[in-house]
Amino acid sequence: MTKSNDKTNTKRTDVPSYLPADNLGPWQIYLEQIDRVTPYMGELAFWIEALKRPKRALIVDVPIELDNGTIAHFEGYRVQHNTSRGPGKGGVRFHQDVTLSEVMALAAWMTIKNAAVNVPFGGAKGGVRIDPKKLSAGELQRLTRRYTSEIGILIGPNKDIPAPDVNTDARIMAWMMDTYSVNTGSTTTGVVTGKPIVLGGSLGRVEATGRGVFVVAVEAIRRLGMSLENSRIAVQGFGNVGSVAAQLFSKAGARIVAVQDATGTIYNASGLDVEKLRLHVEKTGGVGGFKNAETMKPEEFWQADMDILVPAALENQITSANAAKIRAKLIVEGANGPTNPAADDILRDKGVTVVPDVVANAGGVTVSYFEWVQDFSSFFWTEDEINERLSRIMRDAFAAVWQMSVDRHVSLRTAAYIVACNRILEARSMRGLYP
Repeated sequence: MTKSNDKTNTKRTDVPSYLPADNLGPWQIYLEQIDRVTPYMGELAFWIEALKRPKRALIVDVPIELDNGTIAHFEGYRVQHNTSRGPGKGGVRFHQDVTLSEVMALAAWMTIKNAAVNVPFGGAKGGVRIDPKKLSAGELQRLTRRYTSEIGILIGPNKDIPAPDVNTDARIMAWMMDTYSVNTGSTTTGVVTGKPIVLGGSLGRVEATGRGVFVVAVEAIRRLGMSLENSRIAVQGFGNVGSVAAQLFSKAGARIVAVQDATGTIYNASGLDVEKLRLHVEKTGGVGGFKNAETMKPEEFWQADMDILVPAALENQITSANAAKIRAKLIVEGANGPTNPAADDILRDKGVTVVPDVVANAGGVTVSYFEWVQDFSSFFWTEDEINERLSRIMRDAFAAVWQMSVDRHVSLRTAAYIVACNRILEARSMRGLYP
């Protein structure tokens, strides 16, 4: 890839009053990314401020009765960042460290992601500040239903469609769908995606994000002149995204040499047995303690001998503190926002190609789009049809971003933002302002 300096000076005169100006958190990363793409927007830069403010941000109190009879209160959020191209779309995460800044940034990245792969959605995201592992099944259901009721004024199949994210799954989506349906008086399967198959879910949805990571990685590998067979791959995070991607890479002949999650960091130069590791994680809850591997210190993960790195955990994992240590030639972002702007600059200067999250992990929302369409039509596709359509959309999206990168001499991330922001701001411009 041709190198260029797409750094910009950031001047924050657009900070919302409800975030601390001296600590914007993940929202700061997103704003810097928008600053970097602004010079490439031409006349559409007139509308750029629309991307620097969420359309709506709702903070809710989520009170539930615990099993011991006491009442506990949890803080919940739902943010709609932009709906110029269609209804809001984005997951719901249950995590003890969720903040408004994080949910705002995640909603904004969903806006960019949906436009980058050209599905007709805007961006939204939700979250509750809770460690779900500390709740019983009954408490988790009550939390989910109360949260759904509280954000019910925003969501709907034509308004905002939640989906699974960190620590949420098909069961939680079923509870959300049922709660919304009871509150509105009719079964509305299209209000969420990522549901169980028996409730209108789509085949292939669970594996979609990891499969999308694999598809775009293969496209990048081909264009970079690398070989997938016997390549060394390190994966951070071994949940739904990381484990599926690792399985697909392994089946294609690559070696998964290092894996890290919250429970530990493991390494095997000859390649980890991904299927045995998956079963171990299913049984124990994490990669820590896996017998057929060496144990590494967490900070050593970034320095492992690798050709390809797949960060598939949480945001802000690759920073100026560890970017220079990474030996990979290619990074494919399975997580949302895993690389901060300072790290992006370091990696670019080292000649590392980064396939950004807004393209790499868009497989999940793409199949969510398929699920939404199938729910509206009450006609469902086969898994082969789902996977074929997913692969085609992901390849086409990556090809457009790659070509933009070549044409404008910018990083793949900036190229993805050019493609996406052009689509969003053109829609905003065509719609105009009301009143």
